[in-house]
Amino acid sequence: MKEIAKGVFHLALMPRNAINCYVIDDILVDAGIRSSAGKILKSIAGRSIKKHVLTHAHADHQGSSSRICEKLKIPLLTSELEKTGAESGLVTDTYPDKNHFIARFQQRYWAGSAWPVSETIKEGDMVGSFTVVETPGHAAGHLSFFREEDGVLIAGDVMLNMNLLTTSVGLRLPPHLFTTNMEQNIHSVKKLAALKPKVICFGHGPVLFNNGAFEKFVEKLS
Repeated sequence: MKEIAKGVFHLALMPRNAINCYVIDDILVDAGIRSSAGKILKSIAGRSIKKHVLTHAHADHQGSSSRICEKLKIPLLTSELEKTGAESGLVTDTYPDKNHFIARFQQRYWAGSAWPVSETIKEGDMVGSFTVVETPGHAAGHLSFFREEDGVLIAGDVMLNMNLLTTSVGLRLPPHLFTTNMEQNIHSVKKLAALKPKVICFGHGPVLFNNGAFEKFVEKLS
């Protein structure tokens, strides 16, 4: 686990940052796939973790949520629209084609068990030192988290910083296969750009210490 800003830690759960989770202050953000629990628990051992929050309830983000919450006896937080997926464990139901073989694979092998949501959060709420930003599109209730004082952004899957097939690094939109509403997601990308983030943390791909690459990416979407 690597500290990338004050109180912000990046944990790569698969090689080449293919799936990531983060600790912000004393809060775990996302939890990878079902088999990620051991690595997460080992990495945060000895650290005080008081809450677990999801950017969205897809299989590669809530996969270990139930095990983490049960083991640490901490509450799970989601947006109102992601609560159903987290509490049912049926996390591919909102995909454009939930019967696609990749969706079926994720549901069977990656998705975690159902777990109750203790609290729902919305735009403007605080998660530790970060402000909740509603960024729907990839998932209907997708959330991002932004800290204005140093420009750190937890972007989730609003955009990726890698090609999921080749693992080559570079900003791109999430795959249509897993995205509920791409037009709405592009609007969320632009909403995040207006915050002028300096450090961007992704669900997939390495952390970006922004040198203008994000702005160039957004220009191409216009």
